[in-house]
Amino acid sequence: MTSLTAKPSACPIDHGALAGLKTPTGCPVSRKAAEFDPFEDAYQQDPPEYVRWSREQEPVFYSPKLRYWVVTRYDDIKAIFRDNLTFSPSIALEKITPTGEEANQVLASYNYAMNRTLVNEDEPAHMARRRVLMAPFTPEALKEHEPMVREAARAYVDRFIDDGRADLVDQMLWEVPLTIALHFLGVPEEDMDTLRQYSIAHTVNTWGRPKPEEQVAVAHAVGNFWQLAGKILEKMRRDPSGPGWMKYGIRKQAEHPDVVTDSYLHSMMMAGIVAAHETTANATANALKLLLQHPSAWREICDDPSLIPNAVEECLRHNGSVAAWRRLATKDVKVGGIDIPAGAKLLIVMSSANHDERHFEDPDLFDIRRDNSSDHLTFGYGAHQCMGKNLARMELQIFLEELTKRLPHMRLCEQKFTYVPNTSFRGPEHLWVEWDPAQNPERRDPRLLDTVHPVRIGEPSRHAISRTMIVESATRLPGDVLRLRLKSPDGRPVPRWTPGAHIDIECGDSGLSRQYSLCGDPDDARTLEIAVLRDPDSRGGSRWLHENLKAGDKVKVRGPRNHFRFDEGAQKVILIAGGIGITPIGAMARRARQLGIDYELHYSGRSRACMAYLDELRQLHGERLQVHASDEGGRCDFAALLGRPQAGVQIYACGPVRMLEALEQCCAGWPEDALRVEHFHSTRGTLDPSKEQPFEVELKDSGITLQVPADQTLLAALRGANIDVQSDCGEGLCGSCEVRVLSGQVDHRDVVLTRAERDANSKMMACCSRAACGKLVLEL
Repeated sequence: MTSLTAKPSACPIDHGALAGLKTPTGCPVSRKAAEFDPFEDAYQQDPPEYVRWSREQEPVFYSPKLRYWVVTRYDDIKAIFRDNLTFSPSIALEKITPTGEEANQVLASYNYAMNRTLVNEDEPAHMARRRVLMAPFTPEALKEHEPMVREAARAYVDRFIDDGRADLVDQMLWEVPLTIALHFLGVPEEDMDTLRQYSIAHTVNTWGRPKPEEQVAVAHAVGNFWQLAGKILEKMRRDPSGPGWMKYGIRKQAEHPDVVTDSYLHSMMMAGIVAAHETTANATANALKLLLQHPSAWREICDDPSLIPNAVEECLRHNGSVAAWRRLATKDVKVGGIDIPAGAKLLIVMSSANHDERHFEDPDLFDIRRDNSSDHLTFGYGAHQCMGKNLARMELQIFLEELTKRLPHMRLCEQKFTYVPNTSFRGPEHLWVEWDPAQNPERRDPRLLDTVHPVRIGEPSRHAISRTMIVESATRLPGDVLRLRLKSPDGRPVPRWTPGAHIDIECGDSGLSRQYSLCGDPDDARTLEIAVLRDPDSRGGSRWLHENLKAGDKVKVRGPRNHFRFDEGAQKVILIAGGIGITPIGAMARRARQLGIDYELHYSGRSRACMAYLDELRQLHGERLQVHASDEGGRCDFAALLGRPQAGVQIYACGPVRMLEALEQCCAGWPEDALRVEHFHSTRGTLDPSKEQPFEVELKDSGITLQVPADQTLLAALRGANIDVQSDCGEGLCGSCEVRVLSGQVDHRDVVLTRAERDANSKMMACCSRAACGKLVLEL
């Protein structure tokens, strides 16, 4: 088989493999491509495994059975989603299997006229409509639905909690999302069983392969669904006041009649009922099946509900409810090096992309702590990314919380999982579970039902994945410093880290978390070590740790992560620490010593008596350690130390703000990025609206332009527009909210980026930095 990398513009298959079988471009079809059939049970059971051969050998191929080009790798699919002009969404709701004349006549008899929705609308109509109708989907607007979602989930669990056995799909996971969908849309609750049958019929009609004898029955169900959607819409028109997205759309039609049209509203009423509940019902069934097939992961989220948001993302990645989507090539184009002709139809298999080892390490492993789970493409990407993604996330989190809290002893029954054959939507038709009602925790502690954990609406931060650790020891050091050694509760190795890394510790139940540099030995796989200075002006972090933690206690830890990396290829390093800043600097000195790098270590403090780790540092570094104690008149003379730039020398510093500012002045003449610093606090991102300027930001991938007012951060503006952006500290300290800049000048206010990175102007921290000009263009 010809290598795709060797000849990127050539056919990737053996031209002699299948004589006579050609693609529309004349290129022969490989045997695997000729056999590809997404309606086979193997595809329904495990789409990523079914197309593994494609990801590995032939990531873009033509399927003669389907008459579509099939794309299976992450980067190719994300690039297709990015460019919705070249790759039109117009065929997303087109029947993938043409039906016979009799079925078509049945649909016509119902005046079926499913037209453009937000899913399959081209530009410029799509984005204009999306902007007008987006507000109810923002995280802030979704919060009002949380109590209703909890109430519905609990009510359905109440129905079977004492039975010991249930089909979760039939008894909860279909009806609850449908109830929530109708509530969100503002639709009065109709006959659930009828709507379920209509919804399945719509899926089969659009994405399935109904047999000739089934097509007429499916057409009648779809036609009745269409007429029901019209009747509901007309009823709403008579009184469009009150809550509900469809009523909101009717009210917006009065303001924007050319954007929110009659045909759109009727089509969206029908499509919305399906989209708002079927994908969530399937996603929850997939997630529960997956978690119960991995009992250790299920136990972890039962014991620690804070893991649920990231578990949801990993479930969506590993076994999502939307397996594939469709696009139409509007011009000749290359995808993955393969020529795709104008007019070609593409099946883009997101479930395969979510298992692409080029993007996800060990992708077949189910890991609820995976730090890039939320990079999955299950919700799509760019301008057509699913608007209801955060409503789905909320429902999934609440369903998992309710079931893990009330049925932690639940297990899967022996069963064969079946799926409705179609290319795109997948979830088991039944999910049988069992448990011993006598062990229901609420029988022992009724107060359990009062416990509610916060829902993380919006994409969770990849740095918000916590793990429980045990305090192995808590030791007092000079200078009112608490030395904490933390270990895994199960004795497993602690996460690996490198000098300069830090962890976040959750300080009690207040939701407060603080960052602390790791300062032990990176080669110690048993423990993580931090040292915490008691701050008299503490907002609750250091004070809580000093007053509450003792050996044997449990703490929640996030990380490690590192934005203060030590360059192990340096010729020589000068290491400078002030006070508790010795924590990351000491780890760097240890590493320099191990590697044989030429180094010197300068440690400043008020007095030797209050300088933590001093004796250990003397023993380890000897004459390379220089102590500068203020009470001895031993202040470090930065001008003398750094007055003359030295080629090949790197300076690492951590300590009080005044010390770091003085260092920056002394190093102004040094080579670019010779000085690298770690900050404890930052006020650079503090907004003073009276001094700020508003600016405009264009989101290239999403097709949206936002105005960022003087009193708002870029991060807040992005989230207000329902754009997923990671974040953590909110102060420009951690680097988690980094976004890519395509054009425009940035006013950098973080303390993460180096001087060279700022000058390159290719990225910025959304939580604090702003535009130094009138407009920025971002890759979002």
